[in-house]
Amino acid sequence: MRWLPYGADAVLVQCDSLDEMTAVRATVAAAEVPGVLEVIPGASTVLVVTSPGSKALPEVRALVEAADLANPPAVDPRDVVLDVRYDGADLELVAETAGLGVDEVVSLHTGAEYTVAFTGFAPGFAYLTGLPEQLRQPRLDTPRTKVPAGSVGVAGEFTGAYPRSSPGGWRLLGHTDAQLFDPHAERPVLLAPGDRVRFRSVR
Repeated sequence: MRWLPYGADAVLVQCDSLDEMTAVRATVAAAEVPGVLEVIPGASTVLVVTSPGSKALPEVRALVEAADLANPPAVDPRDVVLDVRYDGADLELVAETAGLGVDEVVSLHTGAEYTVAFTGFAPGFAYLTGLPEQLRQPRLDTPRTKVPAGSVGVAGEFTGAYPRSSPGGWRLLGHTDAQLFDPHAERPVLLAPGDRVRFRSVR
């Protein structure tokens, strides 16, 4: 991994894989080092922000470099269940590409347990890992100019739900009515890194 200064009071840790990023994030978050304000994960990076004048950055680096990243600290995740109507525009395409029936796609998607690896793209958009191998498919060749809010889709190794209407190229399986982002709420985002997520099929 590489440690890159990010202004005077932050560092960007460039990791070699999603798994390494997840372990670094968990290690720093669990340690609760005084002076650390934010730990922000990305697909292969972790941004650690500290209070001005804090001496936390050297402590964070020493902590990570001494950690057994193959066995990161256990966390007590929040459990979130998202109700989904599996009527997405690409449900049959996903089934055909995977060589499965539509009911099998729904069963696989609802039968897995997911973890929020990181958020991005749009406020409240969570990238969930744990997608069954059979459902891992590329993005659409031509992205849609408008994907309805609440759309649940898959792309590569990730699944997730669009918190607001936006362009997007994920293959859509269905729709959830869950409020994924509310800027006026005490907790603006429903899903945060480390949360554990399941999908439940509803009519």
